[in-house]
Amino acid sequence: MSFLSSLMNALPGAAAQGLAWGIMAIGVYITFRILDVADLTVDGSLATGGAVCVMLIRAGLSPWLALLCAVLAGMLAGFVTGLFHTRCGIPAILAGILTQLALYSVNLRIMGSKANQALSVDKYPLLLSQRYVRELSLKNPLPLLLLFTVAVIALLYWFFGTEKGSSLRATGANPNMARAQGINTNSNIVLGLMLSNGLVALSGALLAQYQGSSDINMGRGAIVIGLAAIIIGEVLCDAIFPKGCNFAVRLLFVVFGGVVYYAVMVLILWLKLDPNDLKLFTALIVAIFLAVPYLREQRRSSFARSAKGGSRHA
Repeated sequence: MSFLSSLMNALPGAAAQGLAWGIMAIGVYITFRILDVADLTVDGSLATGGAVCVMLIRAGLSPWLALLCAVLAGMLAGFVTGLFHTRCGIPAILAGILTQLALYSVNLRIMGSKANQALSVDKYPLLLSQRYVRELSLKNPLPLLLLFTVAVIALLYWFFGTEKGSSLRATGANPNMARAQGINTNSNIVLGLMLSNGLVALSGALLAQYQGSSDINMGRGAIVIGLAAIIIGEVLCDAIFPKGCNFAVRLLFVVFGGVVYYAVMVLILWLKLDPNDLKLFTALIVAIFLAVPYLREQRRSSFARSAKGGSRHA
């Protein structure tokens, strides 16, 4: 019974982390699915968002303004990656790696050459803290994280319905056709990378406030978590809505994928499995969710072939 109660106590924290990382996953979704660009800046820009937010709050700035500055810093990182890719001709994946590499030193500079900086909720007016995640009060971080999630999805749904957003989607879907229509694909790629890394930095800023610190390595493996959330969310979305769903619902499922991912991590720890194997379990979870759509399609095609063969024999 105590094991079950410990699991239930851990779930609110998993939900909070899943929502915060889900915003990051939406940023990854923009480059991975919409722009069709492999961007590895994420691991660096998430830590940049956390570092900027923490240092500005420690300097006495409002947490809301600190969040805004973190988003702008993330957008600047995406802008650099975009310039590397579009102006210097560097492949997108290498451009992201270069920016990520540079951000390690930049983040250390931001944090005063320290690997981590603490941000106590007792000293600073934070927007959210994991200390209150199990409380039924206004200090609980879950309502605010839900509000941020809904606001991000609503703004993106509006933006991608505009002319500029549609041209950005066209750039990812068919860049040659987009250029034939007079769309500047290079500027759209830069804009998409800025938008993506701005959301990733927002996620890093929220995580830094939630956990009460920023760390130079807090973004390590972020791209894997983001892709895991996308894959899990898409598989669940296609299972629930086999005829398809609109863009906002798909983004909502991406965030839900992040929550599911962290719930599975909590379950693994609750089962007393070795924490050193978490990366292994992460890889297995992503592999399983990636394989499910393929195996389902294979089974459908085999049933169709057998049905066609049966009708021919009849």
